[in-house]
Amino acid sequence: MVANPRVLGYLGRALSHELAAVQQYLTHAGLAELWGLQEAAAYFRREAAEEQVHAQRLIERMLQLGAMPNGSRLTPVEAGPSLEVLLEANRRLEQRAVALYREAVDYCLLIGDRINREFFAALYDEELDHLREFAAWLQRLAHPSMPIQSGGIDADQPLAAP
Repeated sequence: MVANPRVLGYLGRALSHELAAVQQYLTHAGLAELWGLQEAAAYFRREAAEEQVHAQRLIERMLQLGAMPNGSRLTPVEAGPSLEVLLEANRRLEQRAVALYREAVDYCLLIGDRINREFFAALYDEELDHLREFAAWLQRLAHPSMPIQSGGIDADQPLAAP
């Protein structure tokens, strides 16, 4: 199978992103634990594990396409002095993932690559769920008595049909 170079580029960028996410979530878990926020620490560890699974799926896909995985562009960890600052950093991290996977899905649709479109679409959906969770958590912290809204996430535009 000859892989499209741009699709391989998306896979490489995604792998770097997922590995950076693992690093950030594990850092946030450690900080939360130091601050006595055990529930938050456990949540960040679960997020790190999910991002690691995403990285594994990306590596497997790259190997299937004959490419050697190389997630060499890790973004620095964003951290701060409070849970709210960590959650904002994580929301930005997930927004970048959603944008990257959305772009990859659109490109695969453009070139008629159904298999990779479905692969990226699954990751898009999972990252969108993460984004919604962080938005809802931030909303609960800011307005504990208000019902949870969508968190202002406007990523619900349906992915283009095949």
